[in-house]
Amino acid sequence: MVTGLPSAFPPLRTTVLTNASRLAALPPTTLERLTNADAKYLVGWSHGKESLREGVVDDKKGSYYINCSFYNNDQPSQQGEDPLLAADRAKFPGFDEYTAASVWPAEGELPGFQNSSEQLIRLIIDTAVLVARACDRYAEQEIEGYETGYLERVVRGSRTSKARLLHYFPSEEGNGAGGDGQTKTKKNKEGLQVQADTVDDTWCTTHLDHGCLTGLTSAMFVDESASSSSSASSPSPSQLTELPTSPDPTSGLYILSRTGEINKVAIPRDSLAFQTGETLQLITQGRFKAVPHFVKGVEPANVADAKARIARNTLAVFTQPNLDEVVDLKTGLTFGEFARGVVRKNTTG
Repeated sequence: MVTGLPSAFPPLRTTVLTNASRLAALPPTTLERLTNADAKYLVGWSHGKESLREGVVDDKKGSYYINCSFYNNDQPSQQGEDPLLAADRAKFPGFDEYTAASVWPAEGELPGFQNSSEQLIRLIIDTAVLVARACDRYAEQEIEGYETGYLERVVRGSRTSKARLLHYFPSEEGNGAGGDGQTKTKKNKEGLQVQADTVDDTWCTTHLDHGCLTGLTSAMFVDESASSSSSASSPSPSQLTELPTSPDPTSGLYILSRTGEINKVAIPRDSLAFQTGETLQLITQGRFKAVPHFVKGVEPANVADAKARIARNTLAVFTQPNLDEVVDLKTGLTFGEFARGVVRKNTTG
């Protein structure tokens, strides 16, 4: 956890996470325009294109992916194509998931969306640079031959870091368990619905991030029933008020410890959490372990207001090496080679 963030963080978090609900409510034709199939749906809008597990497509959340090369681009993105991405496209043809330019809604569709998103992402990467510096101090002492300042250099200079704005759709009654709809539930001693016999990871199956450090905001829970109408327009800011807490105390982010214990993570609203990924595990020869994690959805049976439609919004920023950066000194594996395998496994087409 990182506290003491700049004063700009809380309002930026509120704006960007509220925008996740408004984005998901845009007309289907607009969302289709924001979709990039050539990038394996890892740039722009994505819904129902990623696999939770074999044979189960993830339709419980929508994602909006942003390539973060603008962090190292002195030329504002509004002035044209990012030259860093253009250079990578020429060097790595057919790798659009990391080299395609971000696809933004028109300003009239979501006013201020691009500007606020980029501001918040810059703040998160700035913070990730400091976290990386602390990781380097440890690695330099513990790992023979570790390059001085390696992780900080990777995070600061990356053209492949990617942000993912997530909107978990309100669960329907009887299908809050998600996945294939066949998960059995039971009540725990507090009378709350929980999944029986297995880990309840149906909103986002247990997985590892494949980058270095993932910056995470706390989740925003909103009741979208207040904004439901016959209009196809996106909800207004006044209609989407953040709930003080999750209406289902069992919902949220869970991680597995090194001994396999399940721990629920509570990120304060004024803080950022950073999670370690597979690439950092490779770079540090296992000193830093990639953290298995999953997200448990809101069970309608646990929500006091039967008419409530609870959505969960959050932002993750994945800091990653450039595509030609070697991440495994023993095999010479580059991040691009490693990432291709991950994408192939997790997408449906």
